Amino acid sequence: MVNLKPVLRYGLVILTLGLLWELSATGLGGIILPHPKAAVGAFISAMGTQIFWEHFGVSAYRAITAMAIAWGIAFPLGLIMGSVKRIDNLLAPFIFLTYPIPKIVLLPIFLLLLGLGDAAKIAMIALILGYQILVTTRDGVRAINPKYYDSVRSLGGSQWDVLREVLIPAALPHGFTALRLGTGVSVAVLFFVESFATSRGLGYMIMDAWGAMDYLGMFTGILGMSMMGAALYEIANLMERQACKWMFLRGK
Repeated sequence: MVNLKPVLRYGLVILTLGLLWELSATGLGGIILPHPKAAVGAFISAMGTQIFWEHFGVSAYRAITAMAIAWGIAFPLGLIMGSVKRIDNLLAPFIFLTYPIPKIVLLPIFLLLLGLGDAAKIAMIALILGYQILVTTRDGVRAINPKYYDSVRSLGGSQWDVLREVLIPAALPHGFTALRLGTGVSVAVLFFVESFATSRGLGYMIMDAWGAMDYLGMFTGILGMSMMGAALYEIANLMERQACKWMFLRGK
């Protein structure tokens, strides 16, 4: 049976945002801020063109690749730091001293080192998201009650059993929470890195339309990037539900 509650919640949010948008557009005259009907109509029309999907595909590739790299590096490292005290003592000072630094200011260096192509943009997003996943995963593992380790070991469990039965199940929810919350950050950084030194992507599409005062085109890019962000969030949410099924069985 289909659960309609999420659909109704999303529908209510969209309706509320649409109403606020319509009121704002009416107050501003509907030029700089187009009416929702005009913007959505332009967006639907753009979805029928190849150029829109080319921009969307490039942005999605950059965001998904960066998120995969960030997870692939930061989650195992957070797992190790949280469970191996020597490694944590060695790396934690470096991580927490560099964590507050706004990584986006390093973009010019990334562009110089990696060029103007996708590599620099993907690396920038992966770096920012990776820090969030790393810190959250590490703190989640460190918060494990020692009695869980003792329970596995008292039954003759090996270090591998501790990793499989205690560390990974405890770390996964924290890692996926950081990934889900990081989708918004990833899309925001994606817009920034695509706003210059490129001719492809939704960020470029938005800034190009803004420069030409094509406000409907600008909102087409904004809606496209919003749709991509929502899709990435739901994909991360689905992955969490599949990887952490025990968390969602409690409420049944």
